[in-house]
Amino acid sequence: MPSYTFTVNGKKTTVDAPADLAMLWVLRDKLGITGPKFGCGINVCKACTSHLNGKAFNPCVTPVSECADKNVTTIEGLAEGDELHPVQQAWLDQDVAECGYCQPGQIMAAVDLLKRNPNPSEAEIEEIENVCRCGTYFRIREAIKQAAREMGGA
Repeated sequence: MPSYTFTVNGKKTTVDAPADLAMLWVLRDKLGITGPKFGCGINVCKACTSHLNGKAFNPCVTPVSECADKNVTTIEGLAEGDELHPVQQAWLDQDVAECGYCQPGQIMAAVDLLKRNPNPSEAEIEEIENVCRCGTYFRIREAIKQAAREMGGA
């Protein structure tokens, strides 16, 4: 079985895995990182959204072989020690979570958006395609706007 080396949440790691094994299963089953959730496995719900070299990606449809020698960040690697990322703090301030299942992916998608555009319009925020079965979209949008303000955007 081939080995793949990559950095996850700042730590270099090597795993033995089939080339076509979805990165989600490497993260969850081989490395014990459970923030990225399995929702659909076909890049629709986006509950697994994480970052690959600083950009949002969906590990449920990305083979481990595509992550070799790259940086993977999951929700577990977003905070700086005990200090939450501004998007994480805004999620708490806006009381976004209900069941919480989609929230790691939602937060990672929001962080990606704010990296690309620190002052997104309402329409740009609505372009985030992550599914929330509880329907907390209004609070999600408010949290993104709050984080944008706190990060120096809107």
